[in-house]
Amino acid sequence: MTYGRRADLRYALHLLRQNPVVLAGAVISAGTILLALLSWVLVSPSYWTESSPLVKLCWNNGLIDWHIANVFNCGGSVYPLGTDLYGRGLLQMIVVAIPVDLQIAFEVVAFAVVLGVVLGGTAAYVGGPLDELILRVTDIFLAVPGILLAIVLLVIIGRTIPVLTFAVLATWWPFYVRLARSQVLGEKEKPYVERLRAMGASGPRILFRHIVPNSIYPILVQATIDIGAVILTVSALMFIGLTPDPKYPELGNLAKQGIQYIFTAPWLIIFPGLTLLIMSVGFNLLGDGIRDVFDPRLRR
Repeated sequence: MTYGRRADLRYALHLLRQNPVVLAGAVISAGTILLALLSWVLVSPSYWTESSPLVKLCWNNGLIDWHIANVFNCGGSVYPLGTDLYGRGLLQMIVVAIPVDLQIAFEVVAFAVVLGVVLGGTAAYVGGPLDELILRVTDIFLAVPGILLAIVLLVIIGRTIPVLTFAVLATWWPFYVRLARSQVLGEKEKPYVERLRAMGASGPRILFRHIVPNSIYPILVQATIDIGAVILTVSALMFIGLTPDPKYPELGNLAKQGIQYIFTAPWLIIFPGLTLLIMSVGFNLLGDGIRDVFDPRLRR
């Protein structure tokens, strides 16, 4: 790493420490990822398959009084966030569900970014009929409401996690094609690109070794923000019933149980909902921080 790059990195980290809002987003995001990585240590991965009907919908945390007369007591067992419809501890289920949501979100965003950069960058750099073809295909996907397309794919192909991931990806990649195309269009007209062409550099080398790295910041910002958006989308699909298993450990699926028991067991919808809110806000703040701190054009 050159001295200039090290200096830029140190200055970026300095700016990060000076912005408490961005720092909070980074801490929330890092904490969420760390919890997801350690979830299998904290809770057995097969915990979600268990059932304990004798302690279902119970609450024994004295710190919160729901003022509900018919709340069941858990007896001698300790469940800090109560239990769900199947008698599983809600806190343990949230810990098991976080890595599921994060994995789907990272897979969708990663594939969407790669497709967007390759297709959008190629369309902008080559232009002509190829540009028109790629734009028309993306227009077709953009014309269909994303949630509706995902629902149709899940109903037709099947309600499995791979299909769910593919269904959300099918609605997400066109936005990155448009974003990458707009960034490359502005970057390819700069003088250094003409000098590279004059030196005999190939088109793919110019595009992916020089133009894309110099125009990647807005894409990274959008990708970070979209992690939270994908989590909310996946949870929404699960919430409306497109789940592979009613017991499946996913935050939207956990919250779905709370709808029919909202007056007798409100913790079922409150705590998974708060977890979704905190995760999405954290990644949104982190995305803003990447934009404000690591983009030298905005730091000047």
